[in-house]
Amino acid sequence: MQFFSRKLIKPEDLNAHGTLFGGSVLSWVDEESAIFVTCQLDKGNIVTKYMSEIDFVSSAGLGDIIEIGMETVKFGTSSITVRCEVRHKFTKETIIKIDKIVFVHLVDGKPTPHGVNEAQNE
Repeated sequence: MQFFSRKLIKPEDLNAHGTLFGGSVLSWVDEESAIFVTCQLDKGNIVTKYMSEIDFVSSAGLGDIIEIGMETVKFGTSSITVRCEVRHKFTKETIIKIDKIVFVHLVDGKPTPHGVNEAQNE
């Protein structure tokens, strides 16, 4: 798994209990995974099709630094599946894990073969 992105937890990222808001971290994961997949396919026009169960393992607080890791799971004809882990930068404690995030390559709104069958080192 490669960890490309880091985030500093700010007041606007917290929930009513003073811990990292799940919606914030999921938004970051969706954006980071879309960037990762775009780099893997070397083309845009992708959409998030599916996210498997999201396992909230621990949380983060104000001032913590987290990092988002991605790994390619498999390539389909028009899809790519990745997995994600978000963890504390310094303790390496897992915050969330998502085993499958599936993206589909579209042309004119229709699933279209992307022509890629192995992961890029990006």
